[in-house]
Amino acid sequence: MSDTRQFVQFASAAGLLPKEEMLETTKKSSSLTIGIPRELSANENRVGLVPSAVKLLTNHGHRILIEQNAGEKAHFTDHEYAEAGAEIVGDHATVFGTDIILKIAPPIREEIEMLDKRRCLMSVLQLPTRSKEYFNLLMAKKINAIAFEHIQDKTGALPLVRSMSEIIGNASMLIAAEYLCHPQYGKGIMLGGFPGVPSTEVVIIGSGTVSEYASRAALGLGALVKVFDNSMYKLRTLQNNLGSRIYTSVFQPDEIEKALLTADVVIAAKHAPVGTSPCFIPENMVSKMKPGSVIIDVSIDQGGCFETSRPTNHQNPVYQVHGVTHYCVPNIASKVPNTASTSFSNFFSSLLLEIAENGGVDNTLKANRAFSKGAYIFNGILTNQQISKLHDIPFQHLDLLLAAFY
Repeated sequence: MSDTRQFVQFASAAGLLPKEEMLETTKKSSSLTIGIPRELSANENRVGLVPSAVKLLTNHGHRILIEQNAGEKAHFTDHEYAEAGAEIVGDHATVFGTDIILKIAPPIREEIEMLDKRRCLMSVLQLPTRSKEYFNLLMAKKINAIAFEHIQDKTGALPLVRSMSEIIGNASMLIAAEYLCHPQYGKGIMLGGFPGVPSTEVVIIGSGTVSEYASRAALGLGALVKVFDNSMYKLRTLQNNLGSRIYTSVFQPDEIEKALLTADVVIAAKHAPVGTSPCFIPENMVSKMKPGSVIIDVSIDQGGCFETSRPTNHQNPVYQVHGVTHYCVPNIASKVPNTASTSFSNFFSSLLLEIAENGGVDNTLKANRAFSKGAYIFNGILTNQQISKLHDIPFQHLDLLLAAFY
């Protein structure tokens, strides 16, 4: 044994090392038990881990419990998961008894009741749709809860939000193309541009990631694209990312109304950092749009950007107001569940390996500041100030709780 190692052991036993050094010498990797339940919502088709990620985790010694048919809607079979090393279970409650429960949609009341103390729940939060009772139920279970959409990376960006936004941006243009030529909801035109045929006009509200990928898809098809936002910085960044001097404008009511009069497709993709998205387009503007034109309100999960917008679902995705087709499904990415699940899985497979290497979720919350941004409940205590203000629930700073517990 080296002299250095002998000193560390002696100092640790004698209590001479600083607490930080003692933590470093005792931290060790752990084996995780991860549960993937079948989503009960009819509108949620995604799954947290795909078979290739399961194989990666099981090869590292982790135990993966997957409920029967959990990946069916995303076109991943139980056989594929079993071949990757997962244990297929038929009982919904069994999956909720694992160390980490990885699901997409927020748990319903019956699922919350299945949670055991000190388990870790990772799911989407969808704050605008959550009630005070929901958080009280989770807190009473004394669990740790992580929200996908709040997890950051080292740059401060939201990697899961961005990956889903990329998919949604592309998907929104494919959806628009589908309904533009629909015999009932469209007007028999193809999205794009051809010699001798006027180009389809696409108006996009917002200039974030959804806008960027929707613009790429529309430009690739030959459409004419106009983007509106209230941030000159974002508009300039969008043009630079696209490498094209597309039409851009700040929010000017007259300019927006002029664009809507000739638009064939309008994508509303203005995301609000907190709360609900502002309603930019009143009903009187919608009434002036061309019959058979298509609105895709990507911001519907935050209330929507159109006064005429109301949430729909994948079973009945569209309706018409003033002859204008509205597509207002909150989770558009779930329309392409195989692609979206693979994107989720790419992120979570590496994150779960990091959690194991750190010795568990608690150590990772302490070591990885970007990951800790996703925590909104720790050991049954609310740690998110936004939720606290919204529902008048006391909260504690996560750093103080971690220092007290460890």
